[in-house]
Amino acid sequence: MKKALSLKAIMERFKSEWVLIENPQTDKGLNIKNGMVLWHSKDRDEVYRKARDIKPKHSAILYTGKIPEGEAVVL
Repeated sequence: MKKALSLKAIMERFKSEWVLIENPQTDKGLNIKNGMVLWHSKDRDEVYRKARDIKPKHSAILYTGKIPEGEAVVL
C-alpha cells in the first residue's frame, strides 16, 4: 500500500521534477499539504501522459523546482 508523503518530503525526494499526486490534501488556499505520489519525471509531458493513462479520480500535478526568472506560468 502506498503511503501519503508530506509536501516537504515530496520536495526533497523529487527535486526539480514534475510530480503526479493522488488524493492531495490541501489547505484553504488550495496549497498541497500531502498526497500519494503516482508518478514523477523531469519531463512534464511524460507526467501528463501518465495521468491520462492512470486516470486518477482526484489528483494534482506539482513542479518541485524553481520557475526561472522571466518565465510566466499559465494556469
